[in-house]
Amino acid sequence: MVGGGWRAAFFMRIVQALPDRFEVCGVVVRNEEKGRAFEEQWRVPTFRTTEDLLKAASPSYVVLSVPMAQTPALIKQFVHEGIPVLTETPPAADLEQLNQLYQDIGPAAKVQVAEQYAFQPLHAARIAIAQSGMLGTVSQAQVSVAHDYHGISIMRSLLGIRFEDARIRGYSFASPIVSGPNREGAPVEEKTSISKQVIAHLEFGDKLGVFDFTRDQYFSWIRSERVLVRGDKGEISNKRVAYLQDFQTPIEMELRRLNAGEYGNLEGYYHKGILAGDKWVYRNPFQPGRLTDDEIAIATCLQKMGEYVQGGPSFYSLAEAAQDHYLGMMVTLAADSGETIQTSKQSWASV
Repeated sequence: MVGGGWRAAFFMRIVQALPDRFEVCGVVVRNEEKGRAFEEQWRVPTFRTTEDLLKAASPSYVVLSVPMAQTPALIKQFVHEGIPVLTETPPAADLEQLNQLYQDIGPAAKVQVAEQYAFQPLHAARIAIAQSGMLGTVSQAQVSVAHDYHGISIMRSLLGIRFEDARIRGYSFASPIVSGPNREGAPVEEKTSISKQVIAHLEFGDKLGVFDFTRDQYFSWIRSERVLVRGDKGEISNKRVAYLQDFQTPIEMELRRLNAGEYGNLEGYYHKGILAGDKWVYRNPFQPGRLTDDEIAIATCLQKMGEYVQGGPSFYSLAEAAQDHYLGMMVTLAADSGETIQTSKQSWASV
């Protein structure tokens, strides 16, 4: 792995919880003092340069967990070395860099992107239902779960959209909120901050995506996620699923989460999966690992990357990541400018 910051700790927690699945052979942390602290905390070797890492280890693939401005050069370096890359989002900072990176390494390069949100259990369950045909033809997805490219990635999965052009209208709204927890932990005093909400409509021909998010939602105790998916035969509204078995027979059910270790259960404490009625729509592949939903999703990226480098299928390509980042940037532009934005095909878009 290259990088030793806040996000890198997610990967390390997963490796510690699932030592039979994953092993870290080395981490590049350029600062000597931070590197030693990382070694002491996680008990893995660190290196100051990528060259030193590659002299000492032969990784199956490398994980990039660095600021987006550094990502393109590192991707190109490892691709040149013949080492598969799993990079965090986004793969480049802006549209020009996205196109340049894709043109430099091409579609055959062994690069995938660790976009984990679609692999979080509840989102994965919703996507599985939306793609199963239960709702009929899905025409609308309203997503308020994550910022920019993360939210867009879920929206595209729910709608079945790939690289279609979009007509985007957006606006932002600022309102006060009592500050809640953040990366540093719970609040130590009451104070009010300004919360910026971005709302956008993305029209993909006969399909509509509605993006709605404020970054307070990630940690907030009072701001929750919301998802609505509509097809001609049914819909998902948060955890409620309603569909027509036939035109005279409506069926309703809840997406029900099952965890071990609750209410006196002695199996341990871990997530089992999600049921819709009497059917599993999601099963946690890392039982009995004690992981959060986001860690389960990141572990899924790691597992799928391992399969990918052994000849398995692509699971979230550089092209898909570039498309989601592009759409996310256009949402921001539409909200900031008040103008309607028409997207266009980029270098990575499949015909």
